[in-house]
Amino acid sequence: MNASLHPAFVPSGSAPAAKPIWCVDADSWPGVRATLPQAAAAFMEASGFQPLAGSFLLLPGESGIAGALFACDPASARARDPFLPGKLATLLPGGIWHFASLPADPKLAALAVALGGYRFSRYRAEEEKSNAVLELPPGVDGAELSRIVEAVFLVRDLVNTPANDLGPAEIEEAARGLAKRHGASIRSVVGDDLLKENFPLVHAVGKASTRAPRLIDLRWGDAKHPKVALVGKGVVFDTGGLDIKPASGMLLMKKDMGGAASALGLASMIMGAKLPVYLRVVIPAVENAISGEAFRPGDVFKSRKGASVEIGNTDAEGRLVLADALALADEEAPDLIVDFSTLTGAARVALGPELPAAFTDDEKLVAELSGFAAREADPFWRLPLWRPYQSMLDSKIADTNNVSASAFAGAITAALFLSRFVERAKSWLHFDLFAWNSSSRPGRPEGGEAQTIRALYAYLKERYR
Repeated sequence: MNASLHPAFVPSGSAPAAKPIWCVDADSWPGVRATLPQAAAAFMEASGFQPLAGSFLLLPGESGIAGALFACDPASARARDPFLPGKLATLLPGGIWHFASLPADPKLAALAVALGGYRFSRYRAEEEKSNAVLELPPGVDGAELSRIVEAVFLVRDLVNTPANDLGPAEIEEAARGLAKRHGASIRSVVGDDLLKENFPLVHAVGKASTRAPRLIDLRWGDAKHPKVALVGKGVVFDTGGLDIKPASGMLLMKKDMGGAASALGLASMIMGAKLPVYLRVVIPAVENAISGEAFRPGDVFKSRKGASVEIGNTDAEGRLVLADALALADEEAPDLIVDFSTLTGAARVALGPELPAAFTDDEKLVAELSGFAAREADPFWRLPLWRPYQSMLDSKIADTNNVSASAFAGAITAALFLSRFVERAKSWLHFDLFAWNSSSRPGRPEGGEAQTIRALYAYLKERYR
């Protein structure tokens, strides 16, 4: 097998004995039905198979399975899910398979099959799963698709790992593993050294934990190339601090480092593809814990940028650590800064778990990226950086408060807070993510999820080719 391919794939044309998958819809069904082997056609008629999206049927042959029928959404379907073929990952028996009739988007269909086969089995005996392998459709770049699959799996693995096994040091370890693989440089600033190197907000949030906070800084590429900075919120667990969350609010807080995982996943694709950019990845990795060292409501801290911040709520810690990290990334005036964070419940109330919120003032960037998001089935929705709401962050004793006193516009005021720490970058894009599938869908099992990074990768490939 080609070493550059993910184990879910074999190269196009390399498996003459691969079993066929006939992808059908209401329009293509009559033509496919007419070409089926006689025995298979008779079985299909007896089974009552209909080309309703998601329907699946294994067809018998003279010496076992002759193939499979799978009903996809037609390309014209308004509610089309290009990831529907991801169901095949759990339906197909072992062996090598190929698309005898192609789905509307062969690349996304192949990706969906691979992503649908993901399992997080670190803490349990390996469950039985299909050993089905897909022969890549003609014209699909297997190395590229494998790069994407591996990045998504990296994000899912990190987000799914519980906080007792994934602290700030383990996030650094993951970043160092990625740096070593791609020849990047990396350094970290740990514990009280954060104060010496002027990351006071990262230190303030993380100092209550027995696991030292840190600022991870990875660099890769030629400094002469366009500068792209990725910043990821790495809160490994969020109790809420002294403004403690209720028990129900902590159940998914292992995923509060989903922004850091997303940044590493996108970096993995960028470096793997050797895009001509100078990449920087900045991750503030902390645990928002409770102890006598915890920061308090009403405390005031200087930020890296110099602005003072009054703490209105210790459960709004993500924006604090991002503020120092964004200020660092901004100092080199990069062409683009993208930050990822599981930042606000307000964004989830507005858009739900499947649709990340995006904030930027760069109209061209968001218009172009929206096209790639649609093409890659990796959606987001833009919310406004409504500047009049800046006054909601006013403090009577500091330059800014970290939260608004109002219950309104929580995602917007969080983004506005972050915007105060970005001045020199040519473009800045902020994503407020959920990083989690609340229930399983085709190609997207329940658990940690990579959101927006496939769209961003496609955009960056086109912008910096």
